[in-house]
Amino acid sequence: MSGKPKIADIRPRAGIVGGEVSIRGTGFASANGHRPRVSFGGVEGTVVVGSDSFLVAKVPEGAASGDLVVSTNSVCSEGTSFEVGVTIAENLHPVSNPALDASGNIYCTFSGSRGQKVPVSLYQVDLNYNLKPFVSDLMNPTGLAFDRSGLLYVSSRYDGTIYRVTPAGAASTFAEGMGIATGLAFDEDDNLYVGDRSGTIFKISPEKQIFVFATLEPSIAAYHLAFGPGGNLFVTGPTTSSFDSIHRISRNGEVSVYYRGLGRPQGMAFEETGDMLVAASLGGRKGIVRVTQDAKAELAVSGAGLVGLAFFGKALVLASSNSLYYLNWGLRGRPLLG
Repeated sequence: MSGKPKIADIRPRAGIVGGEVSIRGTGFASANGHRPRVSFGGVEGTVVVGSDSFLVAKVPEGAASGDLVVSTNSVCSEGTSFEVGVTIAENLHPVSNPALDASGNIYCTFSGSRGQKVPVSLYQVDLNYNLKPFVSDLMNPTGLAFDRSGLLYVSSRYDGTIYRVTPAGAASTFAEGMGIATGLAFDEDDNLYVGDRSGTIFKISPEKQIFVFATLEPSIAAYHLAFGPGGNLFVTGPTTSSFDSIHRISRNGEVSVYYRGLGRPQGMAFEETGDMLVAASLGGRKGIVRVTQDAKAELAVSGAGLVGLAFFGKALVLASSNSLYYLNWGLRGRPLLG
């Protein structure tokens, strides 16, 4: 049909409510000057930029995974698949990646502002997406990581304490004096790495021996940690800059810049391919950014306020500053332990 809108490309192909999606193609302008419409799984979104060949639309409330369609008057394009993250928990306060145990239960913090004591420090989201209080009385819980035996470790940026939590929710002190303790990650030998907001990264052996593993510049916080290909440790720390770096630390503690050019990079996870996913902004567009092993970056999930993520089989659990989302992904993540 003459004048039928045609979609050539959508970027990214996934998002959460409020995320902005770029659509390129032809025939988006109608003869009567009416603005084109964009629907996500049958729910119409807001078009914020529109021309005959380029649109930017926001994922609307109530949108579901399915076909993204552009229509002008009564003429519609062919549908193009688009994945929408589903809210599974709200009224939380994560400040880093959520964590998943071997059964698929999800753990998330209510971190609070510095020095704020909240009624529940950690929540569990079970396989039916029921939100349950899990641990109380931890001040400013920040980073989360599981060891090989299924124990959960939690950092406190309030007093530099690392807590160890049993599957029943009983917390005990594992290590103290870790500065402003934030990021946590285990290597393949079950050594625990702890990031300090001053840039120091501590290494704690299974016998609780503590070493300084690496030191970043004092202006760079080791807020988020994740192990990637080759046993390298990757570190991010958001600043007010729109050109922050991801740092890579080798097995022997050598620090280098892995990628530069992100706004407020935060929680990370690695796909089975070895590519990194990181909560950040790229060129002013917010969401989850994929950084490939040859240092190329693209926005993979659109959405504001995301602070972390974790793999759940071939899906992602995304964490914003107050909610958790489930998003079909199609790829598995690399094992977290080193």
